Amino acid sequence: MPTRFSIIITFYNQRGFIKDALDSALSQRNAEFEVIVVDDCSSDGSQEILKGYGDAIRLVCHETNKGVGAARNSGAALATGNYLLFHDGDDLFLPWTLDVFERVIQAKNPKLVLGGFWWFDGTPPALQPADIPHEIRIFEYQDYLRRDRPFGKAICKVVDRQAFESVNGWPTDYKILEDLDFLIRLSACGRTILIQSPLTIFYRRHPENNLRRNRLTPMFLAIRTMVANERSGKYPGGKHRSFERKAMIGGLVLFWGRDAFRVGMYWEGTKFLAYGGTMALAAVTQRLGMILRGRQPCEVIEM
Repeated sequence: MPTRFSIIITFYNQRGFIKDALDSALSQRNAEFEVIVVDDCSSDGSQEILKGYGDAIRLVCHETNKGVGAARNSGAALATGNYLLFHDGDDLFLPWTLDVFERVIQAKNPKLVLGGFWWFDGTPPALQPADIPHEIRIFEYQDYLRRDRPFGKAICKVVDRQAFESVNGWPTDYKILEDLDFLIRLSACGRTILIQSPLTIFYRRHPENNLRRNRLTPMFLAIRTMVANERSGKYPGGKHRSFERKAMIGGLVLFWGRDAFRVGMYWEGTKFLAYGGTMALAAVTQRLGMILRGRQPCEVIEM
C-alpha cells in the first residue's frame, strides 16, 4: 500500500527545537507516513540529536546552506507519499494533525489542504481533555484563488504530489516569503480545503521568527518579485485568472505597506504601495465583492 503522507522537516541550526519537532511527527496516529529530515548544513551540532532516531527517519544533510526552498525540494525528491507535508524544525504537530488530514482527504480528495496554527512561547502548552477535537470544520473551494475569506498565515501545507510536481516544487530564489510564492504557484491547481478547526500546528514564537522593522525591506523585495512575476505572466492559471492572482498579491501589498507606516517607514511604505497599487486595488475590489456575494458555508466532518 502506498505511503499516504511524506512529512518533510527542514531545519538549520535548530538544535534546541528539532527533537520536539521530530517527536511530535513520529507520535502521529491513524495514518501511513514517513518522516524525511533535511539538515541545511547546520553548524550547531544538531545532527548529534538525529543519530538517536535511527531508521525511524530518513536524513539528508546538505554540505552547504542552500536555503529553505532547496531543502524542501531535497526532501520531496526522496518522498514516496501521495501527499507531501512540509514542516519547519522549530514547530510541532498536534497529536491529531495527520488524523485530521486523513479524514479531510478521504472526504474531499483535495489537491491542497491548509491548516492553522496555535502560537506558543517557550514550552509547548499542555493539552487538556477539552482540547481534543470531535469534529473538523472546513471550507471547500474549486481552487485557492476561489477562496472567499482571508486565511492568515497557513503554517501547515499538505500538497498532492502531482500538484507539487506540476509547479516544479518550491522556489529557491527567495530569502523570505518563499511560502507565499509557492502558494501562488499552487493557487489554481485544484480543489483546496481550508481547515478552520481544529488547529493543526504548534507554532513556536522566538526572536528568530519575529517580524521586526529591519525585516520589512526584505519583505518588500520578495513581494516586488511576486508583482514582477505576475506582470510577466510567470504564474499558472492564465490571463483569465489574472485578477484573482493580483488580488492575492495585493493583499500582501496592503498588509506590509500598512506595517511600514505603523513602524514609521513612511517613505518606504509609500513607494511600496505605489509600486503594487493596481494589485492592492484588486484586493480591495475582491474583498468588497466577497462581502456583497456572501461566503462559502462551513462544512463539518466528524472525527
